[in-house]
Parts: sequence; structure tokens; C-alpha cells
Amino acid sequence: MGRRCRPPRAPSTPLSWPKYPGVRGSAPVALRLPERPGIAHTAPMIGILMLDTRFPRPPGDAGNPATWPFPVTIRRVPGTTPEAAVRRDPDALLDAFAAEGRALVAGGCAGLATTCGFLAPLQSRLAAACGVPVVASALTLCAPLAATVPGGRVGILTIEAASLTPAHLHAARVPEGTPVEGLDGTHMADRILCDSPDLDVARARVEMVAAARRLAARAPLGGIVLECANMGPYAADVAAATGLPVHSILTAVGWLHAGLRPSAWAHPPGVPLVTR
Repeated sequence: MGRRCRPPRAPSTPLSWPKYPGVRGSAPVALRLPERPGIAHTAPMIGILMLDTRFPRPPGDAGNPATWPFPVTIRRVPGTTPEAAVRRDPDALLDAFAAEGRALVAGGCAGLATTCGFLAPLQSRLAAACGVPVVASALTLCAPLAATVPGGRVGILTIEAASLTPAHLHAARVPEGTPVEGLDGTHMADRILCDSPDLDVARARVEMVAAARRLAARAPLGGIVLECANMGPYAADVAAATGLPVHSILTAVGWLHAGLRPSAWAHPPGVPLVTR
């Protein structure tokens, strides 16, 4: 178990991190990504249920609207801290997530996701409460990915291995024996779990790569799943360092979105259909 979090001190130098309106305030907010060229107005919107945090979220983080290539609405779930989600019973957070999830659905969202992989135990109950498909955790990717990769095994990189219990893995149907490596005790884990307003991204990148190399050295793997929704900014670095495919909550939500809006293929007049 990691150290107990103390109230963070103010950073010694002003933060230069980009400010995203509505993301860092204390009140529950909804943040909608503006329409982008080439995206139909009828595209289904995904609702992102975000922990009530203030730590920086660089592009690639599930809580940063610039991360997503399709329309999303990001909604803060009041009172849900990273430490509560990771180190305590996630069942205590179900009602809060369900309430905000229903609000997102009422606002037009066709699917939901969360920004914490430790919420896997809420998966089925959150979907039932909100009435739409839900991806509560990237851990749900482990089983289908293991079925596709050489050797039939992927590894998990998590923010804190000491807190990732068999109950979390069982809820996400993670195959038995899946290797797990954590960032326990690192700068990145401390900044996120203690919800600190400063984050050394370069240092976090080094820590991510080091943990990924340890994971890859433990057993032959066909891929890596990033449990933490804050690990997306470093996925390319992990892939480059290990030579393995890397998947995250971005993979899972992209898959969900693709099913909600399958491609419509036009058939040009006068072009014969391929029948065999």
C-alpha cells in the first residue's frame, strides 16, 4: 500500500500547463468537445465520467477533451478522489457515478466511460443503472486481447499494483495468471493518487518506460494494457521501449464508439459488386 496522502503544497513555480475550461473547478461541470471538420453532427457522443481531480491531464489522458477524435462530454463526479477509487472500496462510489452517468445519457450520450481502471467492479451495475454501454476500465480489454495475440497473454501496467486485487481482475474477467507491474512509489503514482497540482511529465515518462520494461522482462507477452486512464500520454513511449502493442482506455472507448456508429459504405453506381 502506498503512503498516505497529505494536502499538497503550492508548487514553487507557476504551472505552465494548459488550462482547460471547466476541468479543474470544484463544481460538477460538463465539457463538450467542439465539432471538428469531417465529423458528422449525428455522430454518437461518448460521456466521460471523470474523477474529481486537479492533477494535470496532458493530451492522451482520458480526462483531456483534446484526446478524443470524436464528440465527447466530460463530466466531473463530485467527491470521487483518486485515493478513494484506487485504495478503498469502489462500491462506495457507485451511486455518485450512476447519478452523473444518467445525467450524461439524458444529455444525449450513447455510451459512457470512466477515468479510473480501478472502477472495473462497477462495470455491469453502472451499465444497468444508466441504460447504455459502459467501459468502466481498460482492464476489460485483457481477455479479448489475449485471444488475439501470439502466446495468448498480455500484461497489465497499473498505477499501484499493491491495490489491484483479485476482485478487480475478476470483475474485468482478466485471464488468470496475467502479469501485473505497478508504478508503486513513483513520482507519477504519488502525484495522481494524492491529486497534486503539479506533475513532471518527463519524469513520469521515464517511470512508465522503466515499469513497462520490467513487465516485458517477466514473461513473453503479446501486448500491454494500461490500467490507468492517465497513462495514455506515454503509450507510444512504452510501445517503442518494449516493441509491444499497447492498449488503454482510449482503445476500449474507440472500440465502443465504432460499434455505436458503424461506417456506412456507399456503392458507386455502375461499379459491379464483388460476389466471390
